[in-house]
Amino acid sequence: MPTVSMTVNGRKMSGECEERTLLVNFLRENLGLTGTHVGCDTSQCGACCVHINGDSVKSCTMLALQAEGAEITTIEGVADGDNLHAIQEAFRDNHGLQCGFCTPGMIMSALDLLKHNANPSEAEIRHHLEGNLCRCTGYHNIVKSIQAAAAAMGGTP
Repeated sequence: MPTVSMTVNGRKMSGECEERTLLVNFLRENLGLTGTHVGCDTSQCGACCVHINGDSVKSCTMLALQAEGAEITTIEGVADGDNLHAIQEAFRDNHGLQCGFCTPGMIMSALDLLKHNANPSEAEIRHHLEGNLCRCTGYHNIVKSIQAAAAAMGGTP
């Protein structure tokens, strides 16, 4: 089996995988990073969003071998040790989650949005999250959470 190497959450990591292994499965099964969720395997739900070389990507749409040499950030790499990132605090404080299944993907997508637009409108947030499904919250508190994070971050993702 081929070996793939990448930097994940600031650490060099590698592992063997079959050529057909999806990145989401490699992260979860080979590296033990289970915060990235498998929701649909068809890129419809967004639960598997990670950042690859600074861009938000649905990791169920990419083979692990395609990530050779990439810089990857998963939900586990967002906090600074025990200190939550402002976006994580905002989701907690504004009840932007219920079951939590979609939350990692929502947070990764929200960070991508805030990287490109430090002060998005409600419509811009809703448009950006169109590729992320939540079956619990109705999105109202997710939008509030992202707005609160934008304010707390003061324009710095």
